[in-house]
Amino acid sequence: MNWFKTRVSILAAIVLVAISCQHEPVEPPPGMGGNGGGGGGTDTTGPGDDPCDPDIIYFQQSVLPLLVSSCAIPGCHDAGTAQDGVVLNNYENIMETGDIDPGDLDGSDLYEVITDDDEDDRMPPADEYPPLSESEIGIIRDWILQGAQNLSCAGDCDTTNVTYALKIEPILSTNCLGCHVGSNPQGGINLQGYANASSVALFGDMLDAVQHTGTATPMPFGTDQLSQCDIDLIRIWIENGAPE
Repeated sequence: MNWFKTRVSILAAIVLVAISCQHEPVEPPPGMGGNGGGGGGTDTTGPGDDPCDPDIIYFQQSVLPLLVSSCAIPGCHDAGTAQDGVVLNNYENIMETGDIDPGDLDGSDLYEVITDDDEDDRMPPADEYPPLSESEIGIIRDWILQGAQNLSCAGDCDTTNVTYALKIEPILSTNCLGCHVGSNPQGGINLQGYANASSVALFGDMLDAVQHTGTATPMPFGTDQLSQCDIDLIRIWIENGAPE
């Protein structure tokens, strides 16, 4: 029986050693969940796991450029003019006007003036600028209904096939054409159409302006700098000879 007792004692010791070597599961660091969402490093102030939720209107990427190019322009609601005391060049100024009631279109004067049927009351002024498109109005409408939050989304920056038609025209249209268009553009710089835009890009100071470097006037004027992605796209486009 001694051999039996000896084997039992050995087995018990092995079990005790195995138990003592077990550890609690290691918790992943914050932002590194165990569901496959490893560190992409993208910073976003919007909710959800996806860096850019297609159902969310991000103020910095969708609403601010629209208001800057259509409303915060010289003679209207830029910082220099401040028509009727209203400046629409950044989130703080836009919300300070009191013209936005988060979640309520009827209580938001901004939405009322951009959808007014009377051309004399509608903004932008009908005698100087075309009305906002249905899709542009829809962006502002959905942003207000979603709570008029100051959200931003970096997303992915696709730097392939950087041409005027695919990548640059949308940037200029959203951020620049409110001022640099028509027969009397601001600073004498017309960015409407490929011929004008490429000429300024290749022979002017477009890159310095959007990078806020050199002696160029920082653009867009009087508001936040373009996103790093937009700046990179403009730089790549210029470096490649500004292809159409």
